[in-house]
Amino acid sequence: MAWQRIQIETMDRVAIATLNNPPANALSYQTMKELHEAIEFLLRTPEVKVFILTGTGKFFVAGADINELKESTPETMAEFNGLTDRVMGTLAHSFKPVVCAINGMAFGGGLELALASDIRISVEAARFGFPEINLGLMPGAGGTQRLPRIVGTGRAKELILTGRPITSTEALQLGIVERVVSPEHLMDESLELARALAQKSAVALRIAKRSIMDGVELPLAQALELERKLFDELLATEDKVEGVAAFLEKRPPRFKDR
Repeated sequence: MAWQRIQIETMDRVAIATLNNPPANALSYQTMKELHEAIEFLLRTPEVKVFILTGTGKFFVAGADINELKESTPETMAEFNGLTDRVMGTLAHSFKPVVCAINGMAFGGGLELALASDIRISVEAARFGFPEINLGLMPGAGGTQRLPRIVGTGRAKELILTGRPITSTEALQLGIVERVVSPEHLMDESLELARALAQKSAVALRIAKRSIMDGVELPLAQALELERKLFDELLATEDKVEGVAAFLEKRPPRFKDR
């Protein structure tokens, strides 16, 4: 499939989805529509086990398309919000791991896309923030919910209520990103991580992510019960048998993803 604002490249069971909506990769309705279609396509493609989300130029995503926002009506805004919710939800609950390679500025909806991904790698020059408060708005695509779960309530309030941008170094310290690398190493590091994940059992990846995502919303006792139930499911898989055999035989496992 081909899109105007999303480019897809696949290799070694890894796909790279690149946002290409110059000059700042703003999240217009058309961009979000294509992104949703691209994510759904990657989830349906059996040859892809892991995908990387990145952007072009100096911006990962600058945020919403302000001109489009200015011209919006309550009806078009409701449609856009529904689409945004589907994109963020599909990304956050993707059964395939999502590596976010943040190539530049990630503001507003761009930061929300990153937060909905599983693992985030950033270039040194990237900046992060929720500037919506300066427009008389607030983050509306998961930012007020996902950020506190990562950095804590107090720090999330400070960042959201002031709209203060932060550097990649501070983002690393807060746990918003997992790694900071030089621009020339961004895709190499992201691909190395994605390929390592693609070597794992797809079943184990999916169930482990579900345990984390569902468990974090539950009281600890219920979360532990969920973890045990999901662990027991993995005990009955072919990949568990292969993984244990490979370990005992001191060889790499040959997972069948079932």
